[in-house]
Amino acid sequence: MPLYADFHIHSKYARAVSVNSTLENLAKGAETKGLNILGTGDFTHPLWFKEIKEKLSEIDNSGIYELTSVKTSTKFMLTTEVATFDSFKRVHHVVHVPNMENVQQLNDVYSKRGNLAADGRPMLGKTSCVEFVEMTKQACKEAEIVPAHAWTPWFGILGDKSGYNSIQEAYGDKASKVVAAESGMSADPGMMWRVSSLDSFAIMSNSDPHSPYPWRLGRECNAFSDDCDSFAKIFDAVRKQDANKFLFTVETSPSYGKYHVSGHRACGFSCSFEEAKRLKEICPKCSKPLTIGVEKRIEELADRPEGFKRKNAIPFRTVLPLAELIAAVHRTNLYSKKVQEAYGKLIAKFGNEFRIVFDASEAELKEVSGLEIARVVMLNRDNLVKITPGFDGEYGVLQLPEQLMLGKKREKKEAEISESKAQKSLAEY
Repeated sequence: MPLYADFHIHSKYARAVSVNSTLENLAKGAETKGLNILGTGDFTHPLWFKEIKEKLSEIDNSGIYELTSVKTSTKFMLTTEVATFDSFKRVHHVVHVPNMENVQQLNDVYSKRGNLAADGRPMLGKTSCVEFVEMTKQACKEAEIVPAHAWTPWFGILGDKSGYNSIQEAYGDKASKVVAAESGMSADPGMMWRVSSLDSFAIMSNSDPHSPYPWRLGRECNAFSDDCDSFAKIFDAVRKQDANKFLFTVETSPSYGKYHVSGHRACGFSCSFEEAKRLKEICPKCSKPLTIGVEKRIEELADRPEGFKRKNAIPFRTVLPLAELIAAVHRTNLYSKKVQEAYGKLIAKFGNEFRIVFDASEAELKEVSGLEIARVVMLNRDNLVKITPGFDGEYGVLQLPEQLMLGKKREKKEAEISESKAQKSLAEY
């Protein structure tokens, strides 16, 4: 079985993050999802680092930690996200280190550039990407740095607002110290393969969740062979882009991401990159600038055709969170009683979400959840779920065929839906 790891997460001490994002709740959510390793996130925050030191214990000097406050199979690695500001250039970076001493060393350095207690995601002023790598590596040579959600308009190193057109441009002579780039939810590796300047960087995927629930944790993550049981082995596999060790990444469909296409949320307007270009990036409803989507930014920087595959590329698998599928079938939200009951039954049967979305057969799923959910899980596994693309901070919206949805628009009850009609619906979809 693969070892699933989501390294970019946040604690209750980060802005706009649930107060329920404790180590214990994160571990519980990770178990339900099927994740084996979580990043701690936010190790720069004094109160969170205090909890980390009190509740996590390193396993055999591996850089992997176990939680001592509750019994759980979830392990942790020490990570944080840091924002750097250099004039108008603003970038987020994920930093990984193997031990608590490293964290203290980095916190001592970072505290000279920003108030670490203000936010779990500290903001370092008057700090370029080059300076950030230099100061981080000087304080902790074992630290690994990964540009976070590389393509998002704000704070993504290749986003529309970053001011950079390549990782090499941003990090200068320190670019070789950067091990990978994070795809973010509005892009996937297939899109990134089109940009040749990224070839020397591995592509990692993490979920950047703001709550500890399994429909947020592990939406995007990394799958390693089960012998990658230490910090050093994991990053050796990443650095070498070794497909025998770094098996694949888990991605959501880029259309599901909040910044896939260009648009203006206040006006409810979105458009393709061709249309954004025609409109000169101005909203036709209010004449204010559009937020430029990842799709358009990829087109601007791509020097290879759509469908190009990088040599020896790490594969990826595209799925949406199970709770999103159930919510779409029931025409309701993620937190409704119907969704939680259906989700709970499936977890009780199969153990965790990854077993459901990747491995369970349609017949097994149908026995527990009914025809519609089973069919939608199969569509999801084959990346065939249609999505109205997300834009300007709004998630994409799942679009299912009417015959696979339950609720008020149905003409017949679930038990009355014939197998042949469902098959016809899937064929048309």
